[in-house]
Amino acid sequence: MNKSLHLLATLALGGAALLLSSCGNTSTSGTAFSFDPPAKKPSNPSAVKIHISTGAGKLYVTEGNEVLLATPCGVGTSASPTPAGTHRISSKTRHRRRASNPGAGYPMTYWMSFYSPAYGMHWGFVKPYPSTHGCVRLPLNSARKIFDMTPVGTPVNVSSSQPWDSTIGAKLPRLDDGPLPNPPDSYMNSGKVFADHEQGKMWNFN
Repeated sequence: MNKSLHLLATLALGGAALLLSSCGNTSTSGTAFSFDPPAKKPSNPSAVKIHISTGAGKLYVTEGNEVLLATPCGVGTSASPTPAGTHRISSKTRHRRRASNPGAGYPMTYWMSFYSPAYGMHWGFVKPYPSTHGCVRLPLNSARKIFDMTPVGTPVNVSSSQPWDSTIGAKLPRLDDGPLPNPPDSYMNSGKVFADHEQGKMWNFN
């Protein structure tokens, strides 16, 4: 084999090796409506905790050392960050609507307040970068499962990182609802949006 052919073969093999090695570290992409995380029912609900990583955009529900559910989430921007520290779920409203403007009446299904009445976890369009006013937006199926497995009083730790970011969190898909169109107001302001959410559906996204 001449030097030119040898060089081409080496480059081809190296590129193939790089491609194969990178595949194992790349999570899939999609919208939050296609994401349905596995969840394990807690044996002791009073021992359940929620851990939010604002740096990774991930949320983990744990019981002791076991992760019961893991999901991507949307967090606050640097101008309006999700409040750091350890809090507790202070109230829950399954079918809640935004009370203030702008956006009064917008559905915030599976609302779980954890820092004053204004900050909570709830269903919302998820983006793979900080994009909220401080609330934690969750994929629809994640929000419903977390709502059902966490009682009022559940501790919520918000930090720039969490111990599972490099393991369980790294295997979660990259979710981006940004390209999706806004559903019509007639739908978002109707009771159908809540009925659909209970079935893991919304408008024509799934």
